[in-house]
Amino acid sequence: MTDTVKQMWPELEWIKDPVLREKTARTWETALEKSVLKPGDLEKIPFTLLCGPNLKVSFISHKRCVVHLAKECGETIQKFFGDELPVDMDVLISGAILADVGKMLEYELNSEGKAVQGKYGKYLRHPFSGVALAEKCGLPPEVCHIIAAHAHEGDLVTRSTEAYIVHHADFMTFLPFKSRLIP
Repeated sequence: MTDTVKQMWPELEWIKDPVLREKTARTWETALEKSVLKPGDLEKIPFTLLCGPNLKVSFISHKRCVVHLAKECGETIQKFFGDELPVDMDVLISGAILADVGKMLEYELNSEGKAVQGKYGKYLRHPFSGVALAEKCGLPPEVCHIIAAHAHEGDLVTRSTEAYIVHHADFMTFLPFKSRLIP
């Protein structure tokens, strides 16, 4: 695991399985190797291109918030429901960290240095490219399922408990920005 990815994702340490932790980190390393974006860009670019040019919330701030919310939701579900609704916390955290990894291939920077959807992204949205990156790095199907099902593409499949948690953590930190009026 590179120092860059460790700094970007301190939440990787929450994954107890060292093999899953390493494969999760390797997926981010692979995405960054293939991307025109650099780690520092993730602190500057908006987390979505769907909320207009005035959105100031960075990609990494949004993503880390989603991971934190997903972890807390998973822990709360375990606390109240126990074995009736089990949550694999390692799978949940890995999937939350990787849900938007495909955006590294979907986004490009225009001549002004602003993030835009690139040619690749026009043909393959990030859930598809994210799964491809994760499979290349040997992630299990449970994690790939979260990546595939976290966005609207997942509305047509039966989501796992972990995928529901990541989906809702992602949308509860996206939809309020999309629905508000931004001057």
